[in-house]
Amino acid sequence: MEENVYVKEDINPFTSTTPSPLFERHSTTALSTPKQPYYTCSRHLPLPYPQPKFHLPILYHHTMTITTSEDRVPRGDVVAPLNFYEPPSDGSSPFNNIDPAPGVPERNYSTQTLPVTIHDIRGLESSFTLDNDAFQILQGLPPSAEEDPAKNGSNFTSDASISQLYYPEVTRLLLDTIPGSNKVIIFDHTIRRTSPSAPRGPVQRVHIDQTAYSVAQRVRRHAPSPEEAERLLQGRYRIVNVWRPLNKGPVESYPLAFASSQTVDDKDIVPVEHRYKNGYTGQTAAVLHDEGQKWYFLSGMTGDERILLECFDSWAGREDLEEGRKVKGGRVPHTAFEDPRQRADAEGRESIEVRALVFGP
Repeated sequence: MEENVYVKEDINPFTSTTPSPLFERHSTTALSTPKQPYYTCSRHLPLPYPQPKFHLPILYHHTMTITTSEDRVPRGDVVAPLNFYEPPSDGSSPFNNIDPAPGVPERNYSTQTLPVTIHDIRGLESSFTLDNDAFQILQGLPPSAEEDPAKNGSNFTSDASISQLYYPEVTRLLLDTIPGSNKVIIFDHTIRRTSPSAPRGPVQRVHIDQTAYSVAQRVRRHAPSPEEAERLLQGRYRIVNVWRPLNKGPVESYPLAFASSQTVDDKDIVPVEHRYKNGYTGQTAAVLHDEGQKWYFLSGMTGDERILLECFDSWAGREDLEEGRKVKGGRVPHTAFEDPRQRADAEGRESIEVRALVFGP
């Protein structure tokens, strides 16, 4: 695939928003029905540990929904099963085979399914940032040229059209959103649909897309030259996954759950070989469950919203950085999940994720 490399000409300042009030009534123009106002209540308290390694506000986020027969979107906090890593029984190193040939196992490890409380952050979107949580919500984005037939968009059915029309939009979004970023290299994308005939469906397994090892591999593989790769590796570099739904209305099924990176301990992240048919071997990461992890989702996502999922940040864990610049974790576990409240006839979720190397400052 041809690489898409963009360099930022000017850097916009990072803007912050004030926290939402304790009680807030939200407009409903973006929801499945304009007749459905909803209210959120949030309270910020420190984690109940005597000597915490980090400070994270717990969001006691209770959503009261006035439902109608037209409402099809599960909203509010929920307890749902998530699939965590279970090591191979023979003690061997874990691996995934991507699109394996018949008779070749897809993986050599299993999963542990556990009930987890997943907090709905609808109405609290601005409370989370890449540096603190390794995820960030963006809203109010215009329609993509890829959705516009007048601009020869394929409506996300052609890889070539996606590269030509959507990649530049994602690049500009990352450069405008991530403070200090000055260069972006997009290296792939994945379309997911719940249809049984779709090549890729929602992944219902807690994972992180990359590890430190595989990110360095990616930089060396996709940089314009070996010399440029080594120069880029001396600065700040990250991989950010830009995730958006493709459904025409709000997402009704298999939403994405994500854990704040500062609540995930390094000991619970397990590197897994990612073996491709073309001979390339990278790494992804599986995740062990821990009661201290805090999980979230954004109910009823629409096409004008994006989730930025930071898979790696080379600044994570650096103690030499001044306060306000430190990165807490820098890698976000995530997974699709089946909400027990979703309707039997819910529309299948469709989505696209674009993965990019982001450099700077």
